[in-house]
Amino acid sequence: MTRYFTDEHEWIEVEGDTATVGITDYAQAQLGDIVFVEVPEQGRDVAKGGEAAVVESVKAASDVYAPVTGTVVEGNAALTDDPSLVNSDPEGAGWFFKLTLGDRGELDGLMDEAAYKAFVATL
Repeated sequence: MTRYFTDEHEWIEVEGDTATVGITDYAQAQLGDIVFVEVPEQGRDVAKGGEAAVVESVKAASDVYAPVTGTVVEGNAALTDDPSLVNSDPEGAGWFFKLTLGDRGELDGLMDEAAYKAFVATL
């Protein structure tokens, strides 16, 4: 598995032709306590950089963008019952959705973990 990051603070972990997407620990810390998450429905096509999900915290509501183009194969239903999973395990059980990759070449424009950490250090 390979994990990539966006400058919008999403992470994407790729295994074969399927990817899992969530928000980073930095993003959840900036949002504060998560109170609601809306994940995309199975079968929805998402475009790189397009809105894919919504996360609401006690501070604000934010869109979660698709890091790459693809088709959603699963939304994380556990977030409906327990949106705080995003706070407690943002880069694990708090994932938002899984998708099939539409264009593997789009991964080339994303950051690896070291580049993302360097990016966050500048914020």
